[in-house]
Amino acid sequence: MYRGPSLRLDAHCGSVHCLAIGVDAPFTLSADGLGEVRVRSALIPPRTIHRVVAHGDQMLFCYIDSGSPRAHHCWERMTDRSHGFGLGHRAEAAVIDLAGRADLDPTTVLDLVCGPLTRHSDPRISVATATLQAHPGRSVTAADLAAAAHLSTSRFLHLFSEHAGTSFRRYRLWARMLSVGRAIAKGVDLTTASADAGFASPSHFSDAFHAMTGLTATTLLGSGATVVVLD
Repeated sequence: MYRGPSLRLDAHCGSVHCLAIGVDAPFTLSADGLGEVRVRSALIPPRTIHRVVAHGDQMLFCYIDSGSPRAHHCWERMTDRSHGFGLGHRAEAAVIDLAGRADLDPTTVLDLVCGPLTRHSDPRISVATATLQAHPGRSVTAADLAAAAHLSTSRFLHLFSEHAGTSFRRYRLWARMLSVGRAIAKGVDLTTASADAGFASPSHFSDAFHAMTGLTATTLLGSGATVVVLD
């Protein structure tokens, strides 16, 4: 979750679902098929190039594991659903109220927008995602995890996409980004954190982060953002 100043975001493509909330004003969301819409809240699907232009000073972004039932529950709570995007969360006013508080509790916000945390429905995919989260720096391939699950690679990839809500490569990238976040929260420098998470070079990490979020990690950290990871 990100709560803070509206940042100038370039067009980008996320790895998981993202619920965007304009804390103090609407924002404009644009994407192919959707066009341009001015909204206060929107659920943005993974692997979709889009741009968010804020018209206020504060934004809230909730990143939701696409394979979790939470993503489905959030989707069901959007009042307008078209072209893969959800617009207008039913609890929009309550979320905005929570987001404006100095003592913001991320867990309370996520429970409000998504419902309580539950597990993946297919235990084989749960094991695979847990492995990627636990060992982000390892060169874990789809073939490795398929063999461990006693599946063909093609069948594993199909099941992974179905139950994780995004591709294997996109989820592995997300797991590596979370690893960097955890390390930064502990005071590790960005170069070391990205290398330990499996990125080939600082430029590889920088390019991946920009493509996923619409800004560079140095810009985000330079804004004074504090990184807190809730496991």
